[in-house]
This record gives sequence, structure tokens and C-alpha cells, in this order.
Amino acid sequence: MSRFTLLSLLALFACAVLARPAAAACAGGSFPRPELARFATRVAKRDGLQRQKVLAVLEQACRQPSIVTLMNRPPEQVLHWWQYRRIFMTPKRIEEGAAFWRAHAAALQRIGAEQGVAPRYIVAILGVETFYGHITGSFRVLDALATLTFDYPARSRFFGQELAQFLVLTHRYGLDPLTVRGSYAGAMGPLQFIPSSYLRYAVSTDGQAPNLFTDWDDIFASVAHYLHANGWQPGGPLLARVRIEPGATFHVDPDSLALDRTIGGLAAQGVQVESAAPPNTPVALLLAERRTGPIYRAGFNNFRVLLTYNSSKLYALAVNDLAQAIARRVAAENGTRRADVTIHQPSKSGVAGQ
Repeated sequence: MSRFTLLSLLALFACAVLARPAAAACAGGSFPRPELARFATRVAKRDGLQRQKVLAVLEQACRQPSIVTLMNRPPEQVLHWWQYRRIFMTPKRIEEGAAFWRAHAAALQRIGAEQGVAPRYIVAILGVETFYGHITGSFRVLDALATLTFDYPARSRFFGQELAQFLVLTHRYGLDPLTVRGSYAGAMGPLQFIPSSYLRYAVSTDGQAPNLFTDWDDIFASVAHYLHANGWQPGGPLLARVRIEPGATFHVDPDSLALDRTIGGLAAQGVQVESAAPPNTPVALLLAERRTGPIYRAGFNNFRVLLTYNSSKLYALAVNDLAQAIARRVAAENGTRRADVTIHQPSKSGVAGQ
């Protein structure tokens, strides 16, 4: 029996059928029924759902033109690093992160140890994604995914798959697809999993259906499981400062995030990575902008893993810096040198700052 306080799927579909005329009241309009019918047929055949029930839900989807506008101008593509950073590196976000960590310290430590992910990173991801669960999105996920499936040709295939996965998800866990809310891209809950990630990485800590909306143990376990499953190295570095020597001869592609350099190779070009990692360690040389000019950082494997969660370089930089700032605050409050002693050894690679 699901712990969610939402309608069962059977009740949902009954309500959807009865409420079908409400689709005409959508401010942005509804979607052409032939398109919905074709989509419902594909989903029913592939995922084993009942076509008429799928169609009854899809007919309640409303167009949201503002979503297409938001998709075309995400903040990661229009802001410089120093502008993006100041959104997340605020005293309030750091203080709230430390308080959140204290409130859930036992669960974070236990789950972090099980998955090999330092609590600082679990907390920072939640801090960047949704301000520790306070801002999880106001769009109906059904509307967001339908709009991006039928009105956003650039990525319609991807979002069509997510819409289908959303229907599977709500069926499997007894969620009401007419009430689940999230971001303009269809991400849900405090950790902003899209439907396919929810189905693949959600973890239940008590044997019931995983609840990534209100159960913090499930949320912590799921984000840690996601990172671990994508190759997170326990105790491994994320980012390191870089020192450019006089006369250095190097080139950096501002758009490249590949781990296509090594610490030793960069050193030979006059770029010193401030890390104790071996010279043959693969790294990405990253360019970031501050008010006074460019800065450089080296990204390691765990940086690459963060990019699977969100492909923006600015996002991964922000998670790192927030993680370090929160850890310092917690450590100071605890009167210890480090806040997550069983997971992460302090090193020069835990870089923060501008």
C-alpha cells in the first residue's frame, strides 16, 4: 500500500473521465485529440497500460506556452559564473543548509556511508535544486511534459519518453497525474528527478513505495544511489584550484567538460592543479568567469558524475562551492575540523571561492 496521500489510479481515471470537458478551460488551450490518441496507443502498446485510461489522462493536459519560453532561456545558458554563483552562495542558503544537515544528521551519515557519498554533497544538491525542498515547482508535471512533447520540436522525442514514463510512474505508485507538480521541465520533488530517473533510481528505505516528495530518508538514499550508480568515487575529489604559471602554454575550450587532460599533462603546460592526486589522474580544465576576469579549475571524475545529474558546468560548480561552505559551517558549529569525518578526507581538491 503506497504511503502517498494521493488518489489511487483507479479513482483518478474515473475522475478524469468525468472531468473531461474541463480540458477546454485550459488558458493556453488543450492538445489535438488525434495526437493524444496516437501517443496513447504507443504508450499502451509499449508499457502495458490501458489505452483509454491513458487517453483520459492526456485529455486533461493543458498547454503552457510559458514553458517553451523558459526552455529557450535557462539561467545556466544566459548567466556568467559569478552571476550564477551569487544566486546559490548566499548566507541564508548556507545557514539553512547547515540547519537542514543538523536536523537530518543521523540519516545523512548512515546513508552517506552506505553509498559512499559525503553528506555535504547530498545536502548541497538539495540546496541548489530546491532550497532544501522549499521550492519544488508549481507546474503540473502532466502539463509541462505534454507541452514539451507536442509543442517543443527540438526535444519532443526526449520529453515524449518522459511523459510516457510519468504515466508509468503514476500507475506503478498510485500517484494522481492530475495533481503532481514540479518544474517547467517536468522534474519532481526536493531532488527534482524526472520520471525516468524516479523509476530507475528511487530507493525505498522501509520496503514500501519510494516517496521522493516528503520522505527524507528515501530522498537522501535516492540521490546518493543516483550518484553511486553513475560512478561516484567515495572520498574522491570533485574540483581543485588551478594555478597558472608565467609563460604557461595551454588552451581551454570553454564549452568542453570532458576529462581529456591529466594532472601531469597540465603541469607540463604550466598549469598546476592543486591536488594530491597522481599525475595520471584524468581531469577537465574548466573556465569560469568572475567580475575581475577568468578563473580556472580542474574537474575530476565526481565532477563528471554531477554533470549526469545536471549537464551545466555552472550547476556542478555551484553544488561544489555550496557543499564546502555548508560543511565549514557545520564543522565550526560542531567544534570539529570536518563535518563528515567517516566519508570525506579533507584535501586541496575541496575547492570553494570565486
